[in-house]
Amino acid sequence: MVNSSKVSAESVPSGLIVHIGGLLPSLSPAEQRVARLVVAEPAAVARRTITDLATAAETSEATVIRFCRSVGMDGYPQLRIRLAAEAARLVEPSDTRVVGGDIPPGADLAQIIATIAFNDARAVEETAEQLDPAVCEQIIDAITVAGRIDMYGAGASGFVASDFQQKLHRIGRTAFYFPDVHSALTSAALLGRGDMAVGISHTGTTSDVIEVLEQARARGATTVALTNFPRSPIAEVADLLLTTAARETTYRSGAMASRLAQLTVVDCLFVGVAARNRTQAREALEVTADAVRSHRVGSARRRA
Repeated sequence: MVNSSKVSAESVPSGLIVHIGGLLPSLSPAEQRVARLVVAEPAAVARRTITDLATAAETSEATVIRFCRSVGMDGYPQLRIRLAAEAARLVEPSDTRVVGGDIPPGADLAQIIATIAFNDARAVEETAEQLDPAVCEQIIDAITVAGRIDMYGAGASGFVASDFQQKLHRIGRTAFYFPDVHSALTSAALLGRGDMAVGISHTGTTSDVIEVLEQARARGATTVALTNFPRSPIAEVADLLLTTAARETTYRSGAMASRLAQLTVVDCLFVGVAARNRTQAREALEVTADAVRSHRVGSARRRA
């Protein structure tokens, strides 16, 4: 079992802002107000006294201390030091058209394009920075020997689950994706030891995906969850947990940065599996590509 709700100073990743953002839903309302200030202005918070931060967050100094401990810090001095270091390493957008994490009313199309491109790139970079190679290795090991792999996801996360299934299937792994929850549940009920179930949910609160992973786990399959929030409910039914680092704002329902972050993790796992047997994977990719080549416009003419 790899996931845990306990956080220590040693386990806090170098990307502290990403780490805090991932824990935000699990914090109390008062701690969330502190967290939002920290995430929005890490450099400014690093210069503030604990009294100033408590006042700005409309809470008490005791709550600020509880917040520090909730995110793995020993106290407020350690938080300030880590925030100062984090602010120093953050890359500011070089494009003056980038309007920040959110897109305000009245932003022109050039600003929208620049901001989306910056935020998407940042989501991919920050996801890669905090991705745990050791857990990835464990998941790749499990996929390599699994008799069968089931993928689950809803909405945009379902598209990512489908993409992962197709990638694994093309290199000869027995993988399935079930967009319908009833089909997913019946499939999960037939899994067993040596099989694997992968659930993808940005929020980690999608009940359909959680229920299916729970069913698979009860049958003895290894369960894997990919989410943006490590303390979300899906973590409770996962043997192995991976997280993304996407910050969705105004157009969260469009699942933009989160989808790209999830695809980044999926691609890392896929390449890791393929690299375990490069020759077999290469041959499988060539055979499957050849099978559909005649359906590409111009291929018949070229052969003639």
